[in-house]
Amino acid sequence: MSTRFADRVASARRRDFVGRAAELAAFAQLLTGEGGALVWVSGPGGVGKTSLLHQFAGLAERAGRTVVWLDERVPDGDHLVVLADEAVETELLAALPADAVVAVASRAGPPVQYRTDPGWSSVLHPMPLVNLDPVESALLLTRRGVPAAAHADAMAFTHGHPLALALIADVRAQRREAAAPAGGPEVVATLLAALLDAVPSPAHRLALDAVSQVAGTTEPLLAELLDLPDAHELFEWLRGLSVMTASSHGLVLHDLAREVLARDLRWRHPELHATIHQRAGGYYRRRFAGAGPDEQRRILLDFAFLHRDNPVIGAFLQQRPSGDLRVVTAGPRRWPALREWVRRHEGTTSADLFDHWCRNQPEAVHAVVDAEDTAVGLAVLPTLHAPDPRDPAAAAAWRRAAPAAGEAVSLLRFWLDAEAYQQPSPVQALISLHAVRHYLVTPGLAYSLIYHADPELWAPMCEYVGFTRVEDADFVVDDRRYAGFGHDWRGMPRLAWLSMLASRETSAETAAPEPSTASGPLDRAAFTAAVRAALREWGRLDRLATSPLLSGRLLARVSGGRTAEALRTVVEEAAATLADSPRDRSAYRALHHTYLQPAGTQQAAADLLRLPMSTYRRHLAAGVDRLTEILWQWESTAEP
Repeated sequence: MSTRFADRVASARRRDFVGRAAELAAFAQLLTGEGGALVWVSGPGGVGKTSLLHQFAGLAERAGRTVVWLDERVPDGDHLVVLADEAVETELLAALPADAVVAVASRAGPPVQYRTDPGWSSVLHPMPLVNLDPVESALLLTRRGVPAAAHADAMAFTHGHPLALALIADVRAQRREAAAPAGGPEVVATLLAALLDAVPSPAHRLALDAVSQVAGTTEPLLAELLDLPDAHELFEWLRGLSVMTASSHGLVLHDLAREVLARDLRWRHPELHATIHQRAGGYYRRRFAGAGPDEQRRILLDFAFLHRDNPVIGAFLQQRPSGDLRVVTAGPRRWPALREWVRRHEGTTSADLFDHWCRNQPEAVHAVVDAEDTAVGLAVLPTLHAPDPRDPAAAAAWRRAAPAAGEAVSLLRFWLDAEAYQQPSPVQALISLHAVRHYLVTPGLAYSLIYHADPELWAPMCEYVGFTRVEDADFVVDDRRYAGFGHDWRGMPRLAWLSMLASRETSAETAAPEPSTASGPLDRAAFTAAVRAALREWGRLDRLATSPLLSGRLLARVSGGRTAEALRTVVEEAAATLADSPRDRSAYRALHHTYLQPAGTQQAAADLLRLPMSTYRRHLAAGVDRLTEILWQWESTAEP
């Protein structure tokens, strides 16, 4: 017998289906039972509810069951599997055979009467769907023909949303472009239609635009964002949307819905985008002044969220601290483990200086702990009211600040992620926010200093937040220089500082620059900084697309124009010359596992290479220097 067209479609669906292993296993188990069951599959538009129902149909057919897609008629028969691609009236469900297994797909979860009624709850199996994880997302993209080099950009935009991933693959295939943008107009427009329920009026759409800019929304915040005396009706409408989740701190928009709405608003109405940010910043500043410590920390998290797309510091805020992480006073029981981290990353002399602060300002020694109360990070934030010559960092800070009588100097002395050290991570993001709270609530604070082991990495963010490089506050321990970045609160008080940050978020000065078409080469200093920035942004095509390297002569070596993909090609060619050189091979391996194919953290890369951290960092520094040298040579010798 010839294969039916429907059979070919079903076969393709099974072949390309990705993920949902737990849901499929649960449904298969229900098929083996004798009694009936009501499986309620729920989730936002495009998350894969209908696709999962098709997989359920295949499982049922292979189990010998009769599959019926429900319409207005009540099906009859034994051992039925009934599928419905929308919510079903209770009367229709009640009329089905008692041994039927029913699967309903709906944006909303099961109605409250099904969850609370003893009869219905006895057969109900809620099955909320979430986005695909990174492994599943990469598999879906691969099966749709998207090359591995484009996966990171696609997953950063979609957060694993199945429809968004499929749309990106489709746009690339239709355009036949090697570097079609993940969040291009076709993808954004289709997702807006798929994700959002019916929007009754322009006021309701404005409410959606507003909440896409903030981490979480309460009714008073929504009124502030919309400049309304009362936003109760709009808040209640938002609460009922399938793309909204209620949390302890208000309504939270689905990640992809937020990304799509925010991107559309920035493009469609930049003035409104700026206005909403300014209103949110003002609301947070007012709330902060009268809040307690826990509330202040949450407000700072919300304030930092406003800066997530800023081209200067966005990369440092991508990994927003989770609610599972918190900062606590370390106490003596944690000190030995924290001391070992300092010794491992900075050496024995630094570990001895850590002991000094444990003895003399134990309240300044903080640990970042996870949900199991296990320490995962360290922050030592002493407050100086007098010179302390025993630590060169404190001596340099006091000398630089020159405080008057009664004034204090704060010092972010030791700060690190147990594994990532001072590389960007959720732990580092939380330490930064903890330090900000410390600056805002410490009485009599005249000056603050932060010390970095890798100043080139952190310089753009420090400059952005008003902490300028102060070389005369640098100090050296065990032949290693630590760079100081300081802020004088006497010249810019704390509320003025917060206002500056809010204004910079929507300032044209910090807007992501368009790639220049100038033909002249960069100077050596600017070129070196651009190479290091490109390595840090390696996984983000959208950020690489703004690299100053695209404005020079470097890309004349390859075809493809001044694109992020072309830049990657040139850098990989330069790195390959290191790999081919016995003298540079160790440097190449450190560079490769840190940036080009990252192991995750510097500690993970060092472990992979089986090197002590000090040796690994030496190899990495050499790799970056040699790569920059090769690229500079190509830049300088290329034809104009």
